[in-house]
Amino acid sequence: MCLFGTSGIRRIVGKELVQLALKVGLAVGEIYDSVVVGSYTRTSSSALKHALISGVLASGASCFDAGVLPTPTLALAARGFQAGVMITASHNPPQYNGIKLLNPDGSAFDAVQRGEIEELVLGDLAAGAPWNGIKDSSLLGGALEEHVRRIQRDFPGGLGLKVVVDEGCGAAYQITPDLLSRLGCNVVTMNCYPSGFFPRSAEPTEQSLGDLAQAVSQCRADLGIAHDGDADRMMAVDDKGRFIPGDKLLILFARELGAGEVVTTVDASMGIEEMGFRVTRTRVGDTYVSQELRGGGDFGGEPSGSWVFPSLSLCPDGIYAAARLGAIAKRQKLSRLLDEIPSYPMLRGSVSGDGVEMGELASKLRAMKPLSVSTLDGIKLNFDDGWLLVRPSGTEPKIRVTVEARGKTQGKRLYDEAVTIIRDCIAERER
Repeated sequence: MCLFGTSGIRRIVGKELVQLALKVGLAVGEIYDSVVVGSYTRTSSSALKHALISGVLASGASCFDAGVLPTPTLALAARGFQAGVMITASHNPPQYNGIKLLNPDGSAFDAVQRGEIEELVLGDLAAGAPWNGIKDSSLLGGALEEHVRRIQRDFPGGLGLKVVVDEGCGAAYQITPDLLSRLGCNVVTMNCYPSGFFPRSAEPTEQSLGDLAQAVSQCRADLGIAHDGDADRMMAVDDKGRFIPGDKLLILFARELGAGEVVTTVDASMGIEEMGFRVTRTRVGDTYVSQELRGGGDFGGEPSGSWVFPSLSLCPDGIYAAARLGAIAKRQKLSRLLDEIPSYPMLRGSVSGDGVEMGELASKLRAMKPLSVSTLDGIKLNFDDGWLLVRPSGTEPKIRVTVEARGKTQGKRLYDEAVTIIRDCIAERER
């Protein structure tokens, strides 16, 4: 049994997940003496958080409860502790929840750390502390204010924009509108209240942000901001009410920061290299981007909306990203900047299914006659006019498919052929 996916532990909520949270707390407390825990707005978060805190305390470690807050806010607070634990399933559907483990620098636990926790959880946990060695839990206040003030320092001149913010009833319902208001913005809010029931998809995609795009156009705003459930992601709409693709946001941020070296994932556009940046590619998942940035790099991100600013934290920070995009929009209309960035047709989708043998799938995909094949993450086929990536999701029972090509017809052909091959493989295993 593998506990961890590409972004922590995620499961459908039930008795098993609550029991797992207790065991993870015991394991974390056995290794780390001081732990800070936070959660976000899903209905199941409080139950999981208290189960995890109970485990940490039972191990004899000290544990602070930071309350309901975004993941990047908890990551910043974790600097004063040996480890941070966030109860989050990020953008997964509402019936899910999960656990993300963070280092003091904001990075997610690496493979070695995850292995240590997994070994303890799946093996024989220690008996825990004696009765007189168990500490009380404590509340940690001020984390939201600390995060806002830290971001404000990087924008001393303010922004002075009109911004529409759609929080989707997630964890940043308070902090992002507050931050932008303090930076001098006229903020129009949508879905900015805490709720475990998301009024739109928790993942901020073009399909889920139609209301935000309409609101930006109607309000004549300078931009629109949207987060996922725990606000480690940020996606946006420009001043014309157009959804901004993540690949273009990646380039905008890299140029804004004057980045020489950019870390991004295998599914990001080939346009990032064509813009002249030195690019290091990782597996899909912000965890891998952050790990690579530990060894150097000016900026990192992935087109799904995770943006890592190493000068602040190695945790993706959608709240900081909102302010940074505002700074870009303050100087020039986003629509104008975006139209200047070259782009190629890209298709992203998924096929529901689990248990596909990737070696078998790779063999079938090679029949498409690529110029080269990479197995850094899943199977990436490179062609003379584009590429195709097929990989199992690290958070859901799906096979994800991404295609970029210099022409729409070629891209659609590659995508359809790959989906057909995947479905055939799934059907064969189900027979």
